[in-house]
Amino acid sequence: MTPQKANNFNWKKKLYEIIYEADTPAGKWFDVILLLFIILSILVVMLESVKKIDAQYHQYLLAFEWIITILFSTEYILRIVTINKPFKYIFSFYGLIDLLSTLPMYLSFFFVGSHLLIAVRSLRLLRVFRILKLVQFIGEANQLKDALKASRTKISVFIFAVLILSVILGTLMYMIEGDENGFTSIPTSIYWTIVTLTTVGYGDIAPQTSLGQIIATVIMILGYGIIAVPTGIVSVEFAKAGNNTQHTNTQVCPNCATDDHRDNATHCYNCGSLLNT
Repeated sequence: MTPQKANNFNWKKKLYEIIYEADTPAGKWFDVILLLFIILSILVVMLESVKKIDAQYHQYLLAFEWIITILFSTEYILRIVTINKPFKYIFSFYGLIDLLSTLPMYLSFFFVGSHLLIAVRSLRLLRVFRILKLVQFIGEANQLKDALKASRTKISVFIFAVLILSVILGTLMYMIEGDENGFTSIPTSIYWTIVTLTTVGYGDIAPQTSLGQIIATVIMILGYGIIAVPTGIVSVEFAKAGNNTQHTNTQVCPNCATDDHRDNATHCYNCGSLLNT
């Protein structure tokens, strides 16, 4: 390796450790400062929505938003440059969130008010688990993700069954109550049924007949049972995932950007590259 290539490699490696790693002092400080800027940018958007504050400080708030957007854009580019397989980062969860957090201000040139979507930057706060080295929470998050993934078929079938039940009950309520009681159409009646099943109860529509009130009572009772079913399904899968818990660390592979490596791992489980241990 030539001296120039060696310098470039060392430069990229050091920058990678700062940007991606939360275990080093420099990396932790970088992420803490990044989180502070994310919080500030969200606060600026909130303040801008207050008309009195925006009328008086609009230019300052706008300038601050642009400063943060430029900083985030620079950070996004550096994340792409310092990793060996940039598309792995670009299309990863955090990569997409980082991209979305930089777009609103640029989109404001074409769509008025789109800069308010900066609030999506709040998703970047998920990195707090890595920054604070709360590895146990990372493991819990992975368990929840696995439990939801394992439950998706059962929950999908259950939701489909609930939708069919809502259509049947909504149609029945439309036939019983009719236009004169606010059930003006089958879709409106289905809307009322779903609102009642989920125990929301807006109160904009209410049954007036005795038979309709009896059916409404049954729907309300069913609602409590329906809410409990998905929770139970996910809980069972979560308990199963807990039995296979593996301790993970905050190491991110410099080659493919894969994380969630086991403690004391020296190589990436995905591509086999050496980790920055």
